[in-house]
Amino acid sequence: MEKPIRLSHIIVGIRSGGDLGSGVAWRLHRCGFRVFVTETFEPLAVRRKVAFSEAVYDGTARVEGVEAVRVEDRGAAVSIWERGAIPLFVDPEFSLGPRLAPRVMVDAILAKKNLGTTKDHAPLVIALGPGFEAGKDAHFVVETNRGHHLGRVLASGSAEPDTGVPGTVLGVAAERVIRAPATGTWRTSMEIGDGIRRREVVGEVAGVPVPAAIDGVIRGLIRSGIQVSQGLKIGDIDPRGIREHCFSISEKALAVAGGVLEAILSTLSA
Repeated sequence: MEKPIRLSHIIVGIRSGGDLGSGVAWRLHRCGFRVFVTETFEPLAVRRKVAFSEAVYDGTARVEGVEAVRVEDRGAAVSIWERGAIPLFVDPEFSLGPRLAPRVMVDAILAKKNLGTTKDHAPLVIALGPGFEAGKDAHFVVETNRGHHLGRVLASGSAEPDTGVPGTVLGVAAERVIRAPATGTWRTSMEIGDGIRRREVVGEVAGVPVPAAIDGVIRGLIRSGIQVSQGLKIGDIDPRGIREHCFSISEKALAVAGGVLEAILSTLSA
């Protein structure tokens, strides 16, 4: 009789601690996997209250009871796992991957294109969203587009192409996204969870005011003082106005995380 596989012996590396990558990390951590996250030097997560990437700036970040801790070398990972937390490394190229020897690597960058992920990064490589071909760039691709196929695991082919239009909430789509009107430094005194009214100024970029297009609650907002480019997504307004939603993982992130979990477990049982 084969010895059962202990999930706590399986290391999973996740590229990006944005809200979707954090949803995946959170779910896999809760299932017992040893998860680590890699990030860039200056993450631009919008939904910062549910993003482990905030540990890059603050040293730690907590999402729904799970903590990520920024560490500088791979030797610290074991002690972080033993205290029940997730180690996070500033490692844009995923160069620590081979040294930590993950059995699974998840590309959660969501750049809409492949930024260098290959099937050689780990025995099992899973990519989220468009820009990857299952079987070629990664072993599996998980659909990230809202709709009937959200969270589906693809063993061949690609996820649906990026439409450039966010999912509709209460009949509102593009208007709920806040974008930079110019290139420059983003400044704001507002916080995630604040209520906002249409035409109220959220902040400014290079002196250009950024007004809200709808009423609602600020669900996401990048850090003040960050350099941004014109057109970059810098905020998200939820027209439902439920403040608590700003601080919990979205149904989209959990659906995608479920797809990643399915891909891993189906491979282990094969």
